[in-house]
Amino acid sequence: MRHWPALEVGRLAHLAQDGPDLFQAALSDYPLAAVVECTPDMWQVFFAHASERDRAAIALARQFPDLSVECIEVPDQDWVARSQADLRAVRVGRLIVAPPWDVPERDPLPDGAGSEFAPAAEPIVIVIRPSMGFGTAHHATTRLCLAALQRLDVRGRAVVDVGTGSGVLAIAASRLGASPVVGVDDDPDALQAADENLSLNHGAAVTLRQIDARATGLGTFDLVMANLTGGLLVTAAPSLRSLVRSGGSLVLSGLLADEETAVLAAYADCLVHNRSQEGEWLCVSLLQP
Repeated sequence: MRHWPALEVGRLAHLAQDGPDLFQAALSDYPLAAVVECTPDMWQVFFAHASERDRAAIALARQFPDLSVECIEVPDQDWVARSQADLRAVRVGRLIVAPPWDVPERDPLPDGAGSEFAPAAEPIVIVIRPSMGFGTAHHATTRLCLAALQRLDVRGRAVVDVGTGSGVLAIAASRLGASPVVGVDDDPDALQAADENLSLNHGAAVTLRQIDARATGLGTFDLVMANLTGGLLVTAAPSLRSLVRSGGSLVLSGLLADEETAVLAAYADCLVHNRSQEGEWLCVSLLQP
């Protein structure tokens, strides 16, 4: 039986009020398979490789000295499927993001994070199979990006989704009329998940490429979406800016409120035309001069 390298992280209740959110944000720096909240005080954090688990253990123990961080091996036993079986469809404006087991036949969902849109058109259902920790609309940053995407007219516009993960943002852009749409990621497992999700969404046309967020040479686009981390948004700023045509837009998310100043400084020549926040997470839409 396969065993998964994992961290058992305890004493989360000993952190300050925003401590668990900061810990969750710190986890985004690592290639995770999944995070399972066993109790409010103890999480198990799963990795594909023991070397990544061990690297994270050292860094997280140093960053969060009040936590207990223990390296463990967990038998497979379909724990990923069990941990995600309760996920249900999420609505953001006109978009409904649903796992394959909760695809609505009609529009049964009340408006959630996107209630401001009140669209007259039929909702668009995007099917995303949760796997290996890649994004669904259950995370605030994904919901913020989906809402920001609907504030822009992307019909016939060229869009690139940098750090595409599950492909949900690229698929959403395509279903909203963008063309061409490119999704890039440096993680082959993420691209495999995105490709599988594309097969579940027959109305979407997305080209997937394995490229680092800091790479150049993709060409230019009317819209660049980047749901990354605050630190990566700063270091990748020259590359992301180079992808945007003059007069185009960037939608940036994955940053925390206390990272906003540093991130916006990296895009100082751009005009902020929208800012949204959910909890500690931010999404900003910028105009390229």
